[in-house]
Amino acid sequence: MTTSLLKDFFKTLETQRWDDHRLYHHSRINQSLHLLSAVCFVISYGLMFVDPAWAALLAWTVSMTSRQAGHFFFEPRGFDHVNNVSDEYKEAVKVGYNIRRKIVLMAAWAGIPLLLWFQPSLFGWIQPAVDLTGYLHDVGMAWLALGVSGLIFRVLQLWQQQNLMEGLAWGFKIITDPFHDIKLYHRAPLFLLRGQLIDPMEHVSSHG
Repeated sequence: MTTSLLKDFFKTLETQRWDDHRLYHHSRINQSLHLLSAVCFVISYGLMFVDPAWAALLAWTVSMTSRQAGHFFFEPRGFDHVNNVSDEYKEAVKVGYNIRRKIVLMAAWAGIPLLLWFQPSLFGWIQPAVDLTGYLHDVGMAWLALGVSGLIFRVLQLWQQQNLMEGLAWGFKIITDPFHDIKLYHRAPLFLLRGQLIDPMEHVSSHG
């Protein structure tokens, strides 16, 4: 990349990160769950060099479930008075996976163990597992493939819908989100213990 392209890339990345924070992370419970998710994702990244299947099992069973639970169950829906936009607007313009796309993704995640239980060979594509350890390994590898394909699919989709820069920046954002979330939300549990359920987002108002 040239210097100009690098500047555009990091500017796009900064905008995506800022919009993601200010629009979708008002709940301190959601922020705290993102912190848990981020820590587990970082551990999963390390495990990738040891055992990719178990890395994927940790990432999907703990990181992804806690992350998405924060959005599904604790993040306020309805009109966003901080940003003065409707929930429908946010869902329509979301760069990454909005609620509808997340439901499809999580349905595929939940369906994979069932598929491998009833079709251990994946219709002849893989060597069928002979014990529980082998089954879990196959589930982990399938979940890893799901995560990678979901990332690549959305990057290509954003390239087609907007431009390549938007897609690549989003892909880089997703991969590096765990480190950024730890930096951003490491104090969220402390605020939660103090009884603050919703981030007042005063920095958003001052930013505008």
